[in-house]
Amino acid sequence: MLRTTLIAAALCCASSIVHAETCTASQYGVGDGYHGKRTASGERFNTHALTAAHKTKGFGSHVTVTNQANGRSVSVRITDRGPFVRGRCIDLSHAAANAIGMGGTAKVMVQ
Repeated sequence: MLRTTLIAAALCCASSIVHAETCTASQYGVGDGYHGKRTASGERFNTHALTAAHKTKGFGSHVTVTNQANGRSVSVRITDRGPFVRGRCIDLSHAAANAIGMGGTAKVMVQ
């Protein structure tokens, strides 16, 4: 009986495990001509929205990005693919980068 209870508890909680990655984030869409252009998901990029580009996360999924320098977090929706710069894992819209106090690039945790 105890073994069955432990297995059930493990299965119950397995879906709530959160995977996180720590990496360098960058911002895009400010002065580089992306605003209003189509993203990989087909929608138009809005630098004022809380969106991001990620290499593998599904379009429409939400992730929380936390700036490791100041602890500020923002929830963003994945709408595009990228970044295409080595060592970076996520490109944030201007609004999302501002929300976590990021200028240029920053070390972040993505969950």
